[in-house]
Amino acid sequence: MRLSFKIVTALLASALMLTPVFAQDKVVYHIDDAATQATKGLRNIRNHLDVAPDTKIAVVTHANGVDFLMEGAKDAKNPDIDYGALVSALKARGVTFEVCEITLKNRNLKKDQFNLDASFTPSGVVRIGQLQSREKYAYIKP
Repeated sequence: MRLSFKIVTALLASALMLTPVFAQDKVVYHIDDAATQATKGLRNIRNHLDVAPDTKIAVVTHANGVDFLMEGAKDAKNPDIDYGALVSALKARGVTFEVCEITLKNRNLKKDQFNLDASFTPSGVVRIGQLQSREKYAYIKP
């Protein structure tokens, strides 16, 4: 029995679709209270990347979680911790930081009050849901 070129091509294409492809780990870190989560979360992210440097990490903030991304923000318990420097270092490693625009409106904050490494999303909660359901990000809340 001789198989035609079209049949062989179709079988090979089907086999390739079933072959597992190397999948990049993707994680969303959810921060909604900077006072209790920011320092710990940034340390977790740094450690995460030290062990698994190819991980794609998004940090999504809302409510009081946006505070550590504000220009000049420092850890209230340890003022030697400059959040801007930590965020910039992680951004250089590919981490994205997103601020909820609903929070800006509710708290009467302006985009120019934030660290230049921050970007903005219409809704932090919606963004987390999209990352989890559509883009298959694992969820971590430090």
